[in-house]
Amino acid sequence: MSKEILINSNDFETRVALVEEGQLSEIWLERSKQHSIVGNIYKGTVEKVLPGLQAAFVNIGENKAAFIHVSDIEEQPSNNPPVKSASIAKMLHEGQSIVVQVYKDQIGSKGARVTTQLSIPSRYLVMLPNNSSLTAISARITDEAERERLTESLQKINQGNQAFGLIARTNAEQVGNTALFHDWRFLSRLWERLDERINLAKSASLIYSEFSLAKKVVRDHVTDNLTKITTDSYEIYNKLSVFLADFAAEWSGDLVEHKVSRPLFDQFHIDDEIDRSIGKRVALKSGGNLVFDQNEAMTTVDVNTGQFVGYKSLEDTAFKTNLEAAQTLARQLRLRNIGGIIIIDFIDMTEKSHKIQVLRTLEEHLEGDTARTNVLGFTGLGLVEMTRKRTTENLQDMLCEPCDKCDALGSIETIQTISFKLFREITRSVKQFKASKVMVIGSQRLVQYIIDEHSETLVEMEESLGKRISFQAEESYERHQHDVVLL
Repeated sequence: MSKEILINSNDFETRVALVEEGQLSEIWLERSKQHSIVGNIYKGTVEKVLPGLQAAFVNIGENKAAFIHVSDIEEQPSNNPPVKSASIAKMLHEGQSIVVQVYKDQIGSKGARVTTQLSIPSRYLVMLPNNSSLTAISARITDEAERERLTESLQKINQGNQAFGLIARTNAEQVGNTALFHDWRFLSRLWERLDERINLAKSASLIYSEFSLAKKVVRDHVTDNLTKITTDSYEIYNKLSVFLADFAAEWSGDLVEHKVSRPLFDQFHIDDEIDRSIGKRVALKSGGNLVFDQNEAMTTVDVNTGQFVGYKSLEDTAFKTNLEAAQTLARQLRLRNIGGIIIIDFIDMTEKSHKIQVLRTLEEHLEGDTARTNVLGFTGLGLVEMTRKRTTENLQDMLCEPCDKCDALGSIETIQTISFKLFREITRSVKQFKASKVMVIGSQRLVQYIIDEHSETLVEMEESLGKRISFQAEESYERHQHDVVLL
């Protein structure tokens, strides 16, 4: 199955889409205004040791010194038995160089919390530098046979390596040895680079920064099936060029910078797909439809024939509709990132062979899902039970919020989502039509939110587009309503 990654990035968000055989399969979004340094590794300098607090302050080059407690200091290997009550004054001294990793961002006047116990995750493994004797398996993998298989595989892969130990993440369950080896090779190359930087870097400098969204997705999907990566960001294009050359030199696909005036996601109709994927109803090509109902306990999916009565019998109509529904459902679960318990109400079928074939079709189309799934089969009531591993927030939770006009019985797009849609519309309109300036007429809430929260973004957009953007609030507009007027 051929795959392609599309990366749309601007001043306010980054969106990454995975397209398989021409269809959108997964979407990821990163829209935080706050700069997080969690996961970053620094070569720092101990500024002050506080024996009374069993802690120290470390200069890592950020605006505030980081804080480290004695419990976050990994003792160097020795032949002596470990001392539980070791004094921090015996471990650190002022002016000492120390390599640390951030595990908690700075809050207010408090600096970031750091540790010397480094860990760097990949898709299936976690690398533990300077702890080569450790081989561990995620506690969430409970099957003993699988734990033994992974332990044996990791020990074999990492045999003779004195640089780092390994932990198998939950995602490693049922993953083949070849995929685990590719992951190990990626980590090995990464550590070679980081170790060189640590030795050459001056104190109070950044050694490693946690991967951006774009890099994470590329890292997890760079396989022989991935034929192309396209981004409309010059900065991301350059960073991915270096990243792929360093850690996936064997990849034979194409990295392309999108320079066409038509927006990248418009060209592939990605925004239309996203809008359909936060709705309750998904149309089937046959005329039937799927109806999604998401809540905290579970997600239910109802399969309907709709206006489709095209086959010779009710049984045949139900069977054909259910086959199409099973394929579409597998794709929608990935796209919507739905996790937990899922109940599917397929159209009633009487023939056992038809039920078996529908289940087989569902399982086959779920095989490409990176999240672990388990289809339990039909219940006595004719419902299909299945589970899908929760990973991150589902698409609806990311883009929508409870409706304030129906006591949260439904959901609507967040004001942030509407704002970002508006920004994209402005960019699209300016590039498509000639205008000296832009006026946005919108609801009072929308205009006020943009002025309060995204004034910097507006300034950057005006500079990049070369147009002045003004806003006018209209009391008669609903919260989501807006018009872009080119003047």
